[in-house]
Amino acid sequence: MNDSIVIIPTYNEKENIEAIIRKVFSLKKSFDILVVEDNSPDGTADIIKTLMKEFPEQLHIEERKGKLGLGTAYIHGFKWSLERGYDYIFEMDADFSHNPEDLERLYNATAVEGNDVAIGSRYITGVNVVNWPMGRVLMSYYASAYVRLITGLSIRDTTAGFMCYKADVLRNIGLDKIKFIGYAFQIEMKFTSVKMGYKVIEVPIIFTDRTLGESKMSSSIFKEAIFGVMKLRFKKIPKISS
Repeated sequence: MNDSIVIIPTYNEKENIEAIIRKVFSLKKSFDILVVEDNSPDGTADIIKTLMKEFPEQLHIEERKGKLGLGTAYIHGFKWSLERGYDYIFEMDADFSHNPEDLERLYNATAVEGNDVAIGSRYITGVNVVNWPMGRVLMSYYASAYVRLITGLSIRDTTAGFMCYKADVLRNIGLDKIKFIGYAFQIEMKFTSVKMGYKVIEVPIIFTDRTLGESKMSSSIFKEAIFGVMKLRFKKIPKISS
């Protein structure tokens, strides 16, 4: 077993899933992968199970009964990974919007440089987004600015979904108390990590919009992020003991 595992939630990702798995396994640094599969009708799970015969020690799947939300998929994956003793637990999309080669940079930011949480950040060095329409870029960028204003966070990319957590962060964060399921989930996890006193760093990445498959973004997910941050201001979060 490796010390690191990459959690990839999937729903209808047959166009991307094999390529992303093979790319992760081709990296110099060795990672395991857990796919949290939400009963995709397009046969995504069948592709993963075929690949598991080729990578029986590194590739794992957890199948759920339906499309239950990004946040619950990651929490399911976090708990699964903690039970199996992984030290570094990653979030990554299946659609190549996150470059798998950047996994090694997030790993180094935690395992080598000593940070507790590493964020693959689109906005820490400007706006590093490729193939998004300008309206979506502005929406995302100013949503993060709004989150910083409301919560007091200094993180530039508050909705980023490319992450590395040290296992202790996830053990102590209170996963059952994380309530949001869309982009607000990503905000809540970062907010909680910072308020607990963990060392969080942003690592600059280039985000490239998917070229295959369909985006899972919806207006309800965006609204949850906008209104959810108001509730975060009043969330009581204990500091980690020094």
